[in-house]
Amino acid sequence: MKEFIKKNLKWFILLVCLVGFLKLAEDVFSKEILQADIVGYELISSFLISDFATPIAKLITNFGGALVLIGTTIILVISIKNRRIGLSIIANLGIVTGLNIVLKQIVQRPRPTEYRIVNETGYSFPSGHSMVSMAFYGFLIYLIYKYVKNQYLKIGLITFLSILIISIGISRIYLGVHYTSDVMAGFCISVSYLVLYISSVSNWIKASD
Repeated sequence: MKEFIKKNLKWFILLVCLVGFLKLAEDVFSKEILQADIVGYELISSFLISDFATPIAKLITNFGGALVLIGTTIILVISIKNRRIGLSIIANLGIVTGLNIVLKQIVQRPRPTEYRIVNETGYSFPSGHSMVSMAFYGFLIYLIYKYVKNQYLKIGLITFLSILIISIGISRIYLGVHYTSDVMAGFCISVSYLVLYISSVSNWIKASD
């Protein structure tokens, strides 16, 4: 039984996250603002919003933006000797970005306007920063786990990237450009996507070792 669970855990995670995303999408279609959106923003505004935290949130959110992600991709492709890993990083960023655009066009949820700290255009659901960051940095976490041999460096990098992913999502709610459900949906669909993407490219990458 343990062996069965271990062998199929990734598919269970994919299913749970996909169901979570579809449930959020269904709720968004039914009503514009969910109770989770209100509670999420109230929690963040009560405990985080301040003159000190706002510049930090603006900085963190940039790590989920196009300039940083493309720049990081270029640096990684140049510095990583294994070309298949480099190509898989490029393909991952391109695919998840395209998927996010398609989903936004399908749902067409307007962005929140009540507490906007920064200006953003386009639709709101699912959060592009959250979705793309989870896929991009999540794939890097997988590569670090598989290929970095130094245990201290591995744990440090995985911890840092995990915190960064969560922080990017929180920053989008903090800045008033996304509802909580946008961020949650972005994370959910991205995890499901990552399971499929990693399963698709892992053997191809391994063959070049």
